[in-house]
Amino acid sequence: MTKFIGTGVALITPFKKDLSIDFEALKRLVEYNIDNGTEYLVISGTTGESVTVTADEKKELIKFISQVNKGRLPLVLGIGGNNTMSVINEIKTTDLSEIDALLSVSPYYSKPTQEGIYQHFKAIAQISPKPIILYNVPGRTSSNMLPETTIRLAKDFENIIAVKEAGNNVHQYLELLRTKPDDFLVISGDDDLALGIALAGGSGVISVIGQALPKEFSEMIRLGIAGKAKEAYEIHFDLMPMTRLIFSENNPAGIKAVLEALKISESCVRLPLVEATDKLKIEIKKALKDLGKS
Repeated sequence: MTKFIGTGVALITPFKKDLSIDFEALKRLVEYNIDNGTEYLVISGTTGESVTVTADEKKELIKFISQVNKGRLPLVLGIGGNNTMSVINEIKTTDLSEIDALLSVSPYYSKPTQEGIYQHFKAIAQISPKPIILYNVPGRTSSNMLPETTIRLAKDFENIIAVKEAGNNVHQYLELLRTKPDDFLVISGDDDLALGIALAGGSGVISVIGQALPKEFSEMIRLGIAGKAKEAYEIHFDLMPMTRLIFSENNPAGIKAVLEALKISESCVRLPLVEATDKLKIEIKKALKDLGKS
């Protein structure tokens, strides 16, 4: 699935001061990414505050982003959870006509065994009309989908095409790259490790910072995939301070502060998240200035 090689961005859901969705800001964000080299867009992931977006709002987001995108970039939609039957029902009842793949998180909170994780994704794969990107993020789910489970799923189901690995665990990335089928994609979910994984044979990244700095970040990943380490690391080193800053309080408060400084959207988030502190906003503005973005 070459359309998912390179840089995908986990879009924020912009909010107005009253915490309603800011569709004008969302349009600016989508156009900004299309114009600056992002390869695909991810709707309703963690960074999109999916847990505090209602089911009706999610449908609005899918429709609106699809209309703005007009088929220019592939679209990935987050549908996941720890109730397998609910995930299946959402897939069956969602209009997926403009969606190219689903991003489905490993079940959280319940802490299933590896067999439970396998059976969860088996049930989803058997009914999904779209390719599936598995999403392993142990820091949020409290459960690590081990490489052997991921590879077992990749071998058993043709429509499971990739994994977004976000455990910040280099050894686990390398084990996935060592044992994966040839056509299975290993996508980084860790902005700080994305270049190293691309150089090691990964297929790219689903990025947070990429949506604010799409030109630089997507070029870095393209260079990494091409094996041009020296040129890629020059960009990586420039972006390191900002990458660190956006995760220093919480995600997506950090990236929303960056997008506010770039005059794309407000920095508002929904509880239980809170906005980036004034201290962080000042540091972010300085980092943008250092990047020549102010």
